Amino acid sequence: MKEFLWIIIACVIDSLVALIGVISLWFSKVALNKIVKYLVAFATGALLGGAFFHLLSESLNELSYFTSSSFLMIGFVLFFVTEKFLHWHHCEENGKCKLRKRKSFVELILIGDGLHNFIDGLIIAASFLVNMPFGIVTTLLIISHEVPQEIGDFGILVYGGLKRKTALFWNFISQLTCVLGGIAGYFVSEAYNVSIYLLPFAAGGFIYIAAADLIPELYKEKERSFKTIFIFLLGIFIMFFMKLLIK
Repeated sequence: MKEFLWIIIACVIDSLVALIGVISLWFSKVALNKIVKYLVAFATGALLGGAFFHLLSESLNELSYFTSSSFLMIGFVLFFVTEKFLHWHHCEENGKCKLRKRKSFVELILIGDGLHNFIDGLIIAASFLVNMPFGIVTTLLIISHEVPQEIGDFGILVYGGLKRKTALFWNFISQLTCVLGGIAGYFVSEAYNVSIYLLPFAAGGFIYIAAADLIPELYKEKERSFKTIFIFLLGIFIMFFMKLLIK
């Protein structure tokens, strides 16, 4: 039950990230964009480093290369399909994002995030069932990409017509599905020992998020920024260093 307690704590902390949108009340749009840019750069490096140095590496201790790579591909494809059907909610015209149906758009954002966060909970549960340090690292990885995403989602929900307090509330409710995923992941893994298969699955999801969602954002910078490159590499290095510490 010790692992179960850690899983719940980690999932609750991850859920609280949804409230990060409140910082948009304190910063100008220009300042907020700069902060998010560096958060995205760090999250990109951390996700890639975590996927290869931690999740995939750990799975290879128990699974064959073919099995691990197969579940990695399943994770990558599932995250792609999820985003395709639940997050194709805007179109780009003349550089401006125009939403077609704001009400249904807001619902899609919340449903999509709820599903995504449930999967995050499954991954957190699986990692803590491997060992505690690995669970902590995986939780930090998930939070690293949640922070810039939740800031963006908060802005989108407000644009979709919700008041700021209402957007924070519903974003938090959507994020709480992580706790449900953590509980489900714990009992399912205990009963069927599937936790080891969730590790390469999670690696595929992290690689997809980094490659499809975050790296394209870094390409949007108009000026050369060695700070962004440095922070990206820092994210990779920290994951590499943490792997050496928890061996």
